[in-house]
Amino acid sequence: MSISLYDAFVPNSLQIVGAGQRLLDKAEKYCAETNTPPETLIDKRLAPDMLPLAFQVFSMRHHSAGALAGVRTGAFSPARPDPGLDFAALKAMLSDAEAALKATSADELASLADKPLLFTAGERKMSFTATNFLLSFSQPNFFFHASMLYAILRYAGLPLSKGDYIGRPRFNA
Repeated sequence: MSISLYDAFVPNSLQIVGAGQRLLDKAEKYCAETNTPPETLIDKRLAPDMLPLAFQVFSMRHHSAGALAGVRTGAFSPARPDPGLDFAALKAMLSDAEAALKATSADELASLADKPLLFTAGERKMSFTATNFLLSFSQPNFFFHASMLYAILRYAGLPLSKGDYIGRPRFNA
């Protein structure tokens, strides 16, 4: 049995976006229960040279919904979030990602699979097919940033388990 580009990208992204939404809910609740200012978690990083939690959430959206938009247009570039984000803005980002993923059909992705995509970062340019871009660039980045969201919250002291990162697996009915 072969697997489609849709099956390899969209359901896994939806699963982890959902987990990210629940992680943000837990983070917001933690702040309320511990009288921790929300920006303490939103600006938290694992290392001084690492980008903060807000960037990790932004990148989850960028490498899911943004990647799909890039596949449609044939172009993708790095981006940065606006400063001063709050939990509502971060949750909205993941809700936007979820909506974009759900609005993508298997037929649409199949029709785009071989379409060229140009990644541009400053002077650096890399050519991909849509399939190679989604599966070898955006998907690994998406999972990296999702795991950093989880790791930052664990590092900050939230009582989380691996199940909080994995989210809801797709079991047989």
